[in-house]
Amino acid sequence: MAKEDALRSKRLYKAVLVLLKVIPMLLAFFDILNTAIGFLGIECHWISYFSGVSFLTLIFLLLASYAFQFCEYHRMFLYYVFTTNTISIINFEFGIPVSNLSLLALYCIILGIFLFLVLYFYRKEKCCKQ
Repeated sequence: MAKEDALRSKRLYKAVLVLLKVIPMLLAFFDILNTAIGFLGIECHWISYFSGVSFLTLIFLLLASYAFQFCEYHRMFLYYVFTTNTISIINFEFGIPVSNLSLLALYCIILGIFLFLVLYFYRKEKCCKQ
């Protein structure tokens, strides 16, 4: 019985690690999707229900990524979501005095920067391990 418990525990541990690595990517993907369709004038509340995340959740995921010693590129997705959420909150609460097109351009620039960083850290990680 103890061996079965150990195997179950090991499988659970692996499942948690996989989810902790995949969830930030999914959050970033749905954040990009929500931003894009929002600027097209389409409201899709299920995306926010499914993938909306609070700062407390982001902090937990970030701390878990450090606790499990994930690569830096895994954290870039969390930093991206944190950055876009912060901009959205500032725009909602105070208003950013730019046009919608300028705001979309800002989101695209941020996306480009973070995609570059993800690729850079991913490549750096893969090159250094060989």
